[in-house]
Amino acid sequence: MITILPATSMDFDTIRAIAHETWPVAYGEILSKAQLEYMLGEFYNDSALKKCVTQKGHQFVLAIEGNQTLGFASFESNYNNQKQTKIHKIYILPSAQGKGVGKALIDYIASKARKQGSQSICLNVNRFNRAINFYEKMGFSISSEVNIELEHGYLMEDYIMELHL
Repeated sequence: MITILPATSMDFDTIRAIAHETWPVAYGEILSKAQLEYMLGEFYNDSALKKCVTQKGHQFVLAIEGNQTLGFASFESNYNNQKQTKIHKIYILPSAQGKGVGKALIDYIASKARKQGSQSICLNVNRFNRAINFYEKMGFSISSEVNIELEHGYLMEDYIMELHL
């Protein structure tokens, strides 16, 4: 059985390890190796993760089965002072994909979002990421596109997807 539990700063190493195992599979055909390494370094160092929690109001959760952590997510309630919850990160180990872990994480976040009074959940997903199909199966639909410029000329080409609660 998959259990979703809140994460703490003590779990940052686990979160980072899952990201480093998942990103090359998810983005290896989309991003250059240099961009992949840059983004992992920028988004998953201890300082960046701590800032997400302490300054940006992100909540991290872990998906655990037995004694193994299979994935994680982070989300923010009342995103942009709206009745909306934003999923900032959601990654499942490649070996655990297709086993209900992502659904369990989204169901957990949706439950928390409803309790906070959110009317929808949104997320960004790379326009070339196969995960779009998963999100559509979960009830999300594409609401817009956004290009986010990063340092070194890197670009994140995302869809914004939304699930109405």
